[in-house]
Amino acid sequence: TNDYLQQQRKLHQNPNYGVASLSFAPIVADVMRQTGCSSVSDYGAGKKRLLEGLKKAGVNPSLYLPYDPVFPEYGEPQSADLVCCIDVLEHIEPELIDNVILELSNITTKLGFFSIHMGPAAKILDDGRNAHLIQKPSSWWLKKFINYFEILHLQTHQMMGNGIWILVTRKENI
Repeated sequence: TNDYLQQQRKLHQNPNYGVASLSFAPIVADVMRQTGCSSVSDYGAGKKRLLEGLKKAGVNPSLYLPYDPVFPEYGEPQSADLVCCIDVLEHIEPELIDNVILELSNITTKLGFFSIHMGPAAKILDDGRNAHLIQKPSSWWLKKFINYFEILHLQTHQMMGNGIWILVTRKENI
């Protein structure tokens, strides 16, 4: 919604907001090296920290396609070999999560790398809600993804609290 988009714009003014991609970039770089994926669609790119982290990890994508509604200049979501959605899905308004997962499926040509934090965020929105609008266990998330994706790998992590990351392919790609 527009109100929530405005709250996200305000959060993105903080230089320390949206830094999770830097922690996950080495893993994404390994995925790219191991699978031959050369193009990256960064869904919920924020300040493009994933690209910064990939370059630090020695990987320079042939094509980097950022998308984030907070930054309309990035344009619409675009397809790529590897679609990354890092520390984004838990911030989506619950009534829109199915639409977002469908959109991720539509732009994933080979693989998807999605990380999800399952607990509360440290940040509170202006309206009093926790910045993690969806705080659900991995079983809840997997039920959402299984309609569109085959789960190739699932890893729990404690990088910024209790979370998971998954590597997926679209069901048609199996």
